[in-house]
Amino acid sequence: MEELDHHYTVHRYYTADDPDALVASLAGSLKAVVTDGGTGVSEAVLSQLPHVEVVTVFGVGVDAVALDYCKARNIKVTNTPDVLSDDVADMGVALMLAASRQMITGDAHARTGQWAAQGAMPLTTRMTGKRAGIFGMGSIGLRLANRLTAFDMDVSYCNRNKRSDASYRYYSDLLEMAHEVDYLVIAASASPSTQHIINAEVLSALGSNGYLINVSRGSLVDEPALIEALEKGTIKGAGLDVFAEEPKIPAALCAMPQVVMQPHHASGTVETRQAMGRVVTDNLAAYFAGKRLLTEYYM
Repeated sequence: MEELDHHYTVHRYYTADDPDALVASLAGSLKAVVTDGGTGVSEAVLSQLPHVEVVTVFGVGVDAVALDYCKARNIKVTNTPDVLSDDVADMGVALMLAASRQMITGDAHARTGQWAAQGAMPLTTRMTGKRAGIFGMGSIGLRLANRLTAFDMDVSYCNRNKRSDASYRYYSDLLEMAHEVDYLVIAASASPSTQHIINAEVLSALGSNGYLINVSRGSLVDEPALIEALEKGTIKGAGLDVFAEEPKIPAALCAMPQVVMQPHHASGTVETRQAMGRVVTDNLAAYFAGKRLLTEYYM
């Protein structure tokens, strides 16, 4: 924000007392929109800003941006891929470990005196040597797969296309892969085609010893089906960084000790957020200098 304020006249939609009035006042002058992946920008807002030429997203996901509208009006869209892939992959591993080794339960058992009063906590589940299936083999998925090999895991992936630079087992069908893995990790982009793709059938295929890990978007998971699967023991546990209606989380999930949660914070390190900010400001500078965008999202 300091960089933006230094180089541009910035109007803060998110702090405006009357956002609609702010948009109306800028209709004849606003040239660029900066937003984050969760907020995006709607067609309703963009349609009131006919001079907008570029939307720069602080994040990888662009599902909250009115992409069809942008494409039809030749509004450029950029995001911040790659710079956050390592941190998100790290969080994927952390959630896998935390869920299967019951790290949160163990912390409470030690911290609250249960260890001294009740003795050892119940045994947990080993992660090393198990089978991991990654849904979505982009930059995040590939870096996660590389990390999991250090745990001697049998890594598979399901992707729209087979990657020529990845030797991991490829599945074209998500349901087929779910039958064959102990951990199903979601690292795919959100889109209409992936809405609720993790449904009751996929969770049933994952099975009673399986864990669901989500570091992508909450929209990929049928959340009521996930809650039911956890309640009935259809799957063993889950590690979730994202949810369907953030920041709201269903009370049923919050009450489950077999679920480990984070507040959509997989990329939430100082180093990565600074790098993401640089990509945003560098894209804006390139656009207004008439240069090629660094990370244009092609629609």
